[in-house]
Amino acid sequence: MLVTTPHLYRRKVSAIRDALPQLRHVLLVGAAGDPAAGTLDFASLVAGASDEFEIPPTDPQDMALLHFTSGTTGTPKGAVHVHEAVVGHHATGSSALDLHPDDVFWCKADPGWVTGTSYGIIAPLTHGVTSVVDEADFEAERWYQILQDQGVTVWYTAPTALRMLMRAGSDLAREHDLSRLRFVASVGEPLNPEAVVWGQEALGLPVHDNWWQTETGGIMIANLAGVDIRPGSMGRPLPGVEVGILARGTDGRAAVRNGKVTVIDEPDVDGEMALRPGWPSMFRGYLYDEDRYASAFSGGWYLTGDVARRDPDGWLWFVGRADDVIKSAGHLIGPFEVESVLMEHPAVAEAGVIGVPDPVAGEVVKAFVCLRPGNLPSDDLRLDLIGFGRRRLGPAVAPREIVFDQQLPHTRSGKIMRRLLKARELGLPEGDLSTLEVPA
Repeated sequence: MLVTTPHLYRRKVSAIRDALPQLRHVLLVGAAGDPAAGTLDFASLVAGASDEFEIPPTDPQDMALLHFTSGTTGTPKGAVHVHEAVVGHHATGSSALDLHPDDVFWCKADPGWVTGTSYGIIAPLTHGVTSVVDEADFEAERWYQILQDQGVTVWYTAPTALRMLMRAGSDLAREHDLSRLRFVASVGEPLNPEAVVWGQEALGLPVHDNWWQTETGGIMIANLAGVDIRPGSMGRPLPGVEVGILARGTDGRAAVRNGKVTVIDEPDVDGEMALRPGWPSMFRGYLYDEDRYASAFSGGWYLTGDVARRDPDGWLWFVGRADDVIKSAGHLIGPFEVESVLMEHPAVAEAGVIGVPDPVAGEVVKAFVCLRPGNLPSDDLRLDLIGFGRRRLGPAVAPREIVFDQQLPHTRSGKIMRRLLKARELGLPEGDLSTLEVPA
């Protein structure tokens, strides 16, 4: 069964309907009583249905949700989640997002993505909070107007959206009454330290980063309300979540030998981040891909594919996706670290970093930079950015090459598609683009 709109049905499904023999029913929302041939009008069916409904028996371990990963490093995978996941959504809505019954909550994530379902729909419903729903595209003035007019108290957004607001300037935020806003959180990709500082300057509140994945189903690591933020850190594990940093092999992933892995106990050492399985919202499989699901676990850990480090106080710091790590002259370089430093430059709004082949070093760092308004690409600015990177990161880690690009590719959930940058740079097949954001 597919539930969609007449516009999307015509654009994406009707032409291939004959090739989808397993698709038995298509329900159109907004068909105004006149559905397309071979479809059903959702409103008419509901209007004619009984007011009584007996809930079918379900088990906490029955499949309830199927979410596809964003595809930043490969083909999206269908992660299976069960009814018990609601326990995790409710608990983390309290602990990580600080939801109270009298809150007005705005989760800006598309409801088709795991964040939009878990924290745009389920968590606020279980807490009984008022939710703001807005389907229009980004426009800074309108967003601030929504925050002001709806009296939003808790706002959950994404780093890309925050960077776009930063490009619009802090003065625009100060023109609006955001006094009811008491908690701002971000998810989707790592939050650059500059965005945390900007939040304090423009909104009067720091932005609280947190970390989770489609596979975890809910927030695992967070900067909590009432706790001092360390800009650039994902935060600390939530109660009941055990995180390990695992020693890596030469491919950047956790080194697995005879089914065993090595946990790094020393602080400030990079390794693959892993979680002890067992939380309620943990995924239970990849649809039609049992082998890939099995490969995500080893030595009693779920292997996240993210490289991170833990500081002496237990705060976790994102380094990069293991698939994105750049191997240059014996160094394993996380793109996020380079991107964050480049964003500290006053001319830079956003950056995407990849590794490109080099006959001597193996790979060298190349950065694609989006400039803030009022800054124009030039050779002088390029040299200034390269020098800025070398001073902050050292010659081994800093970008060797800078390209100016005002249209960095993102997934529709806001993540920079580094694999697409790399494919275009090297002339390789672009692969699955089903999650690519299409500019309006």
